[in-house]
Amino acid sequence: MVPVADRAENERGPVERRRADRVVSRRRPVARLLRRFPLMAWLVLVWVMLWGTYDVGTVFFGIVIAMGVAVVFPTPPIATNMVLRPGRFLWLVGFLAWDMVISSVRVSWQALRYGRETRAGIVEVQLVTNSDHLTAMVANAVSLAPGTFVIQIDRANQICYVYTLGVSEGDAASIRHEVLAWERRVVHAVGSADEVTMVDAHVSAGRESR
Repeated sequence: MVPVADRAENERGPVERRRADRVVSRRRPVARLLRRFPLMAWLVLVWVMLWGTYDVGTVFFGIVIAMGVAVVFPTPPIATNMVLRPGRFLWLVGFLAWDMVISSVRVSWQALRYGRETRAGIVEVQLVTNSDHLTAMVANAVSLAPGTFVIQIDRANQICYVYTLGVSEGDAASIRHEVLAWERRVVHAVGSADEVTMVDAHVSAGRESR
């Protein structure tokens, strides 16, 4: 049986901690924004990619909107083992831009060649890592390119369902390979050391099985 005093203390604990968090957030708004810098950077990147222009005005308004989202819709601190690697992250951003150009050309060719008869399909892709943050980043990276879109994520089984334009029955393996390649790039950019080892081991195992 739990003593009444201890039970009351346990009930007051979470309330007191929430009040303390609010006090810290009010006194240190700059520190709160700095903690959310990775989220803000990702929102700016998505904003620029969606607009498709890379001028100063687009980046500026992306920063303003990201700061507004961080201030108006504050989220509680989330523990994560993500590690930002600047070189790999810049490579990821550059590859995202390049992939958007290539995908646009591919979709345009499919539309001109096949018109309304362009085929599409949904491919089931089993991811290697088991992280909400990485899964969200991979899904966004895949969906930013024209012609592909993650329509559903099965977190329990680490599965992404990817809608792909211009795919045939024999292209499922190549689509899975492309999505897993995106996962590997994202993990190398912001994943933990264990996750990097995990995706590299998966690639090595795939090469040995061929």
